[in-house]
This record gives sequence, structure tokens and C-alpha cells, in this order.
Amino acid sequence: MKKLVAVAAIILSGTSLFAQTTVKISADKGEHIINRNIYGHFAEHLGRCVYGGFYVGEDNQAIPNVAGVRTDVIEALKDLKVPVLRWPGGCFADTYHWMDGIGPKSERPSIVNQWWGGYIEDNSFGTHDFLNMCEALGAEPYLAGNVGSGLVKELADWVQYVNHAEGSPMADLRIKNGRKEPWNVKYWGVGNEMWGCGGNMTPEFYANLYRQYATFLTDWNNSGGMFRIASGANEWDFNWTEVLMRDIPNNMIEGVALHNYAVIEWNDKGSDIDFNRNQYFETMKDAIDMEELVTKHSAIMDKYDPEKKIDLIVDEWGGWYDTPEGQTALYQQNTMRDAMIAGITLNIFHNHADRVRMANLAQTINVLQAVILTDEEQMILTPTYHVMKMYNVHQDATMLPVEISDMLYFEEGENKLPAISASASTTKAGETNISLVNIHPEKAHEITLEIAADGKLTGQILASDKLQDYNSFENPDNIVPTEFKGFKKKGNTITVKLPAFSVVVLNIK
Repeated sequence: MKKLVAVAAIILSGTSLFAQTTVKISADKGEHIINRNIYGHFAEHLGRCVYGGFYVGEDNQAIPNVAGVRTDVIEALKDLKVPVLRWPGGCFADTYHWMDGIGPKSERPSIVNQWWGGYIEDNSFGTHDFLNMCEALGAEPYLAGNVGSGLVKELADWVQYVNHAEGSPMADLRIKNGRKEPWNVKYWGVGNEMWGCGGNMTPEFYANLYRQYATFLTDWNNSGGMFRIASGANEWDFNWTEVLMRDIPNNMIEGVALHNYAVIEWNDKGSDIDFNRNQYFETMKDAIDMEELVTKHSAIMDKYDPEKKIDLIVDEWGGWYDTPEGQTALYQQNTMRDAMIAGITLNIFHNHADRVRMANLAQTINVLQAVILTDEEQMILTPTYHVMKMYNVHQDATMLPVEISDMLYFEEGENKLPAISASASTTKAGETNISLVNIHPEKAHEITLEIAADGKLTGQILASDKLQDYNSFENPDNIVPTEFKGFKKKGNTITVKLPAFSVVVLNIK
């Protein structure tokens, strides 16, 4: 890290190296709250996310755990302030039958995980394990129901099992299995990717099926406060959102999902650590596309829900690369490229806080853009973890509109991308936080922030020597946040010297 500091000092000493971008922040026009659930996560029965990631078994003597869940993972995610956790999938959800995962573990049936590697799933981690873990995390559970291969009664029974106090058959079964008080689960997904692994349905067919399921997930007036999330569009499928919003009455739906991954090419995703400039550009392009996707899907929702009562839920997002040889399904390392994805994506969600009110990074541990990697007793935190921790000061704060002018661009051939991303918010305590990202692989930029905010200014930065740098089990602290001093404040203007491929969070209080 000393080398990094020295490099940063050299860069910041020469203002001639910097071009100029202006970010105007309207501190007096805050209106929408940045919902803390934008910082949600996703845990699917896939690779080593659940087994070997979260859960190591109650009899494990080598790895400290509580009821089989790693204590180091619990503490790391509590520090991250994880607000909501989605489970058990993903594609796995539409082959999952929840009653296989309750009762004595020795009596639970095994199944084949047909979507992810064909390995045997012994169901030792089930409903009680997940919901009790959410309580330990202080996170809201988000249960994804089986619509693709399940029945309405099966999902309705699951609701009764986890939410009814006593007296019903399912509540009495829960009590028999050792849990007296209900968990009162609020968030329910009605299927997953119904256009694909959830059943290859048309939007018209799924909209009707959704109405059936939603009817039995609550009473007529939804007096139980259930939050029902429809399986939404695959990236650019705007017709899917149109049909759902048109055909499902507004009083039967609380959220519409959207999935989007930063992928170079689906049939050639590239290496997680050995990528070139062009591959980096293509990944950044996909990540920045989230702005257009959210804008256009929101516009469709506005036609049918002008009061914005229905939330847009981006419950799968992140970078996706080829699995390295010898690793479990969808395992990948996490480099500064992933820090860039996290920073710009969260900025986009902040700036669309009027409609985006939940998002779930895919996935929490050992799978895709994970915040934690484990190897037996070892655990490391990734650059994505550090970005999300730096950014969690925005949770439940009021979004401040930002306007960027004289944008600097990251150019590759004849194509170009905006290099600077920004968002800002103010907390109830009156603190202002500003998040800045420079995705350019070579050029530092000078940013002029225009904001009427008084107070002490401090900052943190996440940066490294190379885009391909990552935290390993041999060097777990290769990339960590450090104090940032590359700024000057004069009146209502803050001049920030932002190094190449870096993430900065400024605090004014």
C-alpha cells in the first residue's frame, strides 16, 4: 500500500495531468429517500455460496460458527449493514420445495441441483437456518417462491409456516420444529426469471399466473402487508414490463424485478483477472447500461403507476465472468474492475431512488461479484465489499440531484463512455455524502463540485496500481480503503483530484 500512496502523491502533484469536469449538487432539492434495501444481497444454492460460504455445518470444529453459520461471515455482513437478503435463488428457487428443508436434518431428503453442476443437495440448510441467520444479521429476508415447478398451495403454505402465529396446520408444524414465534417475512418473490429457467413463459401467461399466486399470498386487501415481487424483465425486454404493468392490477403487486449483468459476451465472458483494455471497456459499457435500463423500465411503469407506488427491484446485478478452471460453479475473483461496477451501479440506483427501492447484488459469497470469498477456515473481503461499505452512508438518506457537465470520456476506438459517475445524499443528522467514480483506466480527472454545504470535509478512497489487482488469501489487504486528501474546499466549491479507476466518498459534517 505504501507504493500506492506514493503513486497517488505523484499523480496529485501535477494539476496539468487533469482535465476538468463539473458536478453540480442541488443541496436544497432533496426529495426522495435512498432506500436502504438498494444495498441488498443474494444467496443462491449455487457453487459455494451457501455450503462452504455461509454454512459449514453445526459439527464443524475448525471454523467458528453458530448453528452452522460462520461467525466471521456474520460479523463482516453486519459491518456492511446488509438490509435484505434474497434466498434460495435464482434458478434454484423454481426447483426448490421448501418442505424438503425443515424438520430433523437426518430425515431431510436429498435432491439434485439440476441448474448448477448437478451436485447432490442434502437440504441441511433450510428455512429455519436461513431465517434465523437473517435475524442474526439484522437483515430482512426475501424469499423467492417456486412457481416454475411448484403449486399455489405450496407457496401459500410456506407463508403460513413462517408468518402465522399459531393454530393453523403450518404454524403448528413450525412450532413442532422448534420455532415458536413467526418470522413475519415481508418480501416474497413470485417466481424467478419466468421468461427463462422459471418456465420459458410468455409475459401474458406469466401475468395471469402471477395474479393467481398473488391472490393466495394474502387476503383480498393485503392487510398483512405482504410485499409481492413479480418476476421481471431480462435486461432490454421492455415488452415484459409493459405486459405485467398492463395486466396485473396495481393492488396485487408491490414490486417488479429486473435482472442485468455486466457481461462482455454471454458465450465468451472472459477471465476474472486476466482482462485487457477492450474487455474492461465492454464490461463498463454493460454496467453503465443500467442507467438506460432503469430509465426506460421506469418510464413504462410510470404509465400505469404515475404515483410510483410499485417499486422497481433490481434483484440480480453484478459482473459475470468465466469460472476459472478447477473452481466451483460461477466462482470468480474480484478486482478493481468490480469496484468500478459496484460504484457506478450504486450511483445509478441512488439517482433513481424515486423508483428503484431494492436491489440485490449477485452474489454474497464465492459466486459472481461476491463481497466475501472463503477457503476452508480463511475468509477475505473483496474490493466490492469495500465499495459497498464506503457507500452505506447513503442508506435511508435523502438523495440530492446531481448534474454533470463537461464530461470526460473513456474512449476505445470509435466508442466512448462517460468516465465520471456521481451521487450525493444528506442524512437526517445533516451530514452530506458524495460518491465519485472515475472508470478511466489511465487518466486522472479534476472534478469541481458545486454544493452549498458547510462543515468539515473528509474522504476515503479505494484505488490500486492495476485494474487487475485483487485481494487474495495470501494478501487479503492488497486493496483496502484509505484516507483521501486530494481535495480543496473554498466556499461552495470543492476541487477533487480523482485518480484513474478509483472510488471516492466525501463526507461533510
